[in-house]
Amino acid sequence: MSWITNTTREDFSRARRSAFIAQLLTIITRSSNDLLPFEEVRTRLNVRGQHYLGHQTVEIAHIIGSEGRYVDFDRSFAPRTEATRFRWMSIDRAHYEDVGLPAVDLYKLGDIYFVKDGHHRISVAHQRGQLEIDAIVTELTVDVPLTADLNMRSLLLKEEYSDFLGWTNFAEICPGQLIEFSEPGGYLDLVQHINAHRYYMGIELGRPVDRDDAVVNWYNEVYLPVIEVLREQQALDFFPGRTEADLYRWIMEHRWYLRERNGGADPGPLVAVADYVRLFGKRSLAALTERLMRGLRTMAGATAA
Repeated sequence: MSWITNTTREDFSRARRSAFIAQLLTIITRSSNDLLPFEEVRTRLNVRGQHYLGHQTVEIAHIIGSEGRYVDFDRSFAPRTEATRFRWMSIDRAHYEDVGLPAVDLYKLGDIYFVKDGHHRISVAHQRGQLEIDAIVTELTVDVPLTADLNMRSLLLKEEYSDFLGWTNFAEICPGQLIEFSEPGGYLDLVQHINAHRYYMGIELGRPVDRDDAVVNWYNEVYLPVIEVLREQQALDFFPGRTEADLYRWIMEHRWYLRERNGGADPGPLVAVADYVRLFGKRSLAALTERLMRGLRTMAGATAA
């Protein structure tokens, strides 16, 4: 038996051990190390178009799914079954013999990729420590941002976001804006906020209000003022793992409570944010110290000026 056959066999065994260890870790941590199914992702999102990008160099770390072989390989493209052995070893052998291999075939959605053809080539490349691979890429255009940390749980949030963008036309009329939640149900609340805002706009103007006009006005006059206060007060420091949209959702509920308590007087975003953070924020010593130091530096700068 030649040295190259022995070497490729050892390489495959090492890759299989990697898959086994990774699977054990997922059991211990109750996490997932699975490739994402392309059809599952595609059908959950609103795809606005498809176009051919041609040959590109792609970061392997951004390839996180497969069109049809998501069971055969894990998230790092380590082989999960012995059935892949001979094909895997033949690709590995080609590397040792310096034989050129064709580019892999990928779908691109956002900043992530799904394998159409070339699973074994990617698996061997990953095992050999390659960071990039030559690919022929077809892009499917979606409105929601997709990154390499996407999993099945976060996909459900992306699906809600995609539906929200489809209903509101938000991506078209407010391009470049980002509204993301850390838990399900938030986008339905936003739709209710927009509908209520549209209703009261119609009463104030004495005429029906176009949906797009209501969305833009809600975003500029209701949503953004709260977000600006959140940023000024650095409120996210007190809610680890949460997003600006999470806090907007909760603060609007708190703002309504304060309004009812105060006999109908709207406290405004500044008071609502400050009171919500005071009541529910996690006050870590490090965060409080940093905020205090920032305030002192600002005061010192103003005094020096």
